[in-house]
Amino acid sequence: MAEGEDMQTLTSIMDALVRISTSMKNMEKELLCPVCQEMYKQPLVLPCTHNVCQACAREVLGQQGYIGHGGDPSSEPTSPASTPSTRSPRLSRRTLPKPDRLDRLLKSGFGTYPGRKRGALHPQTIIFPCPACQGDVELGERGLSGLFRNLTLERVVERYRQSVSVGGAILCQLCKPPPLEATKGCTECRATFCNECFKLFHPWGTQKAQHEPTLPTLSFRPKGLMCPDHKEEVTHYCKTCQRLVCQLCRVRRTHSGHKITPVLSAYQALKDKLTKSLAYILGNQDTVQTQICELEETIRHTEVSGQQAKEEVSQLVRGLGAMLEEKRASLLQAIEECQQERLSRLSAQIHEHQSLLDGSGLVGYAQEVLKETDQPCFVQAAKQLHNRIARATEALQTFRPAASSSFRHCQLDVGREMKLLTELNFLRVPEAPVIDTQRTFAYDQIFLCWRLPPHSPPAWHYTVEFRRTDVPAQPGPARWQRREEVRGTSALLENPDTGSVYVLRVRGCNKAGYGEYSEDVHLHTPPAPGTTQTADMTAVPKMLR
Repeated sequence: MAEGEDMQTLTSIMDALVRISTSMKNMEKELLCPVCQEMYKQPLVLPCTHNVCQACAREVLGQQGYIGHGGDPSSEPTSPASTPSTRSPRLSRRTLPKPDRLDRLLKSGFGTYPGRKRGALHPQTIIFPCPACQGDVELGERGLSGLFRNLTLERVVERYRQSVSVGGAILCQLCKPPPLEATKGCTECRATFCNECFKLFHPWGTQKAQHEPTLPTLSFRPKGLMCPDHKEEVTHYCKTCQRLVCQLCRVRRTHSGHKITPVLSAYQALKDKLTKSLAYILGNQDTVQTQICELEETIRHTEVSGQQAKEEVSQLVRGLGAMLEEKRASLLQAIEECQQERLSRLSAQIHEHQSLLDGSGLVGYAQEVLKETDQPCFVQAAKQLHNRIARATEALQTFRPAASSSFRHCQLDVGREMKLLTELNFLRVPEAPVIDTQRTFAYDQIFLCWRLPPHSPPAWHYTVEFRRTDVPAQPGPARWQRREEVRGTSALLENPDTGSVYVLRVRGCNKAGYGEYSEDVHLHTPPAPGTTQTADMTAVPKMLR
């Protein structure tokens, strides 16, 4: 009996370890720089809320021709370990901007040169191409020196490295080869030491002896988040600019009239929002998994339907003879592109939903961020994370497959005359009908009349939808009453409620599917007999546009 309980305990422990390992492995993609595809090192927060390594940002600006504007937001003091052998191997692969790029600098309007006055009234703004969102981000005239360093992300990266033992043990940076394993770190010296080297470089009776040892690390960070403009500790959060500010920023004209709160308030509010959103996602894991299964089934149907549509098109086009071979290839290519686009969108939606599963990268990263106790750093990191969590929550609540599996719009109209073969194309759905306001009216009956635009594909039948607008709104989307498969271009709705306002719309349908709805038309039915109304209202029906 005891052996069975021990085995069950061991199994549960192993399962927990596997879940933790999987969660950390999935989280790794959240910790990779979009430029170098390596784990972040001294990440900077761009105005678009994405992160990039400081060295990578400098390289990108160098490639753009900006020289001397890759300022270091937190310049590192000289370290006894700052030798080529101890720098990041990633930096050794980078090519620094060469002097021959000076012409690009002059063209971009930066620096001081003949014909340009120092301290121009309208300095140009540095544009940084964000590798994550592919958008151009304005950094201002200060460049990288005006950006915050994401200390919370650095701590998460360091915890991840320690949990999965990335890179093995941390070695002493001052030992002669072969170096010993580091046992201490020094924030002031920005280096890691073994016991002997720490004593050697911190002799008793000197100022260095006052340095407090820390645990060995590969990333030395300042103790708190500092304002990049004034080098003061941030104490407030500007809701208008959505930026952390210090006391000096708060009194400057830049934030005059802005809504500024203490960083503690922003910390608590953002942490509560992030916690609730994360709890909602974790509490709806069954829904996430169900939606993923539905998306996978939609992908399978899309593949089958797409293949069927391609086969039908192939048979029709082959029957038209040799003169249609070139057109046939273009049609198949169009179907293939449409299918691949839909599969890509559905796969991306599955990938997005998989990030919401317990143990996924986004959820794991959010859980790690919630462990942050440094309030300014948490606000900085959680702001961008909460936006992603909020979007994921909204996508979860308003779930809908990103693409349809139907390929009905790929049907061909083979009844066209031979002279139109050069214009052969997929059958299109009817365009939105146009309501004929001159012939549409409401009395004891509602008569709705419409027509298709001149160049619209034909419609086999129409669907008319209507509802009352003067009744209390029910929760959820508006509920329309529907009249299906209406032949012709008019419809008669009998026995409407008297003294009511109806809204109506219509759309056409053919072999390719349903077209767009017409514009809504509002009709006011006359009051019931005996109701006190003006003569104009009882005699003439009123239509509201």
